[in-house]
Amino acid sequence: MRIAEEKGFDLVQVSSQSSPPVCRIMDYDKYRYEQIRRKKEARKKQKTVELKEIKFRPNIEENDYQVKLRHVKEFLEDGNKAKITLMFRGREMSHKEIGRQILERVAGDVSGQADVDQPISALGKRIMVMVLSPKGHTGKKQ
Repeated sequence: MRIAEEKGFDLVQVSSQSSPPVCRIMDYDKYRYEQIRRKKEARKKQKTVELKEIKFRPNIEENDYQVKLRHVKEFLEDGNKAKITLMFRGREMSHKEIGRQILERVAGDVSGQADVDQPISALGKRIMVMVLSPKGHTGKKQ
């Protein structure tokens, strides 16, 4: 302790389990500061995965389908999950199989890029949902 005080540092106990206890002379405030900085840097480099949603309709035209599919692919390339929502209105609700075919087509078209995270499920009478997640992609560099 005397040596640490003479040098203006702190005596830090590294391991209390061993006999005799292991101690180290160091500047504890500087050590704490560097630990906080490392954690901050790690948080900065961490990519948060967002859930992006695209809405389809059962009677979607081919051009509109291709535009929305391109958006889904962009979301997956960025490393985000894509929630595909298919909404029915009025008499469309009697043709649920058309909606299921569209969702299966989307899953098939992006099968090289994505896995089905949540299979096709119905939320009430009017909505069908499917969630896609990217296949082993870390996302674009920013």
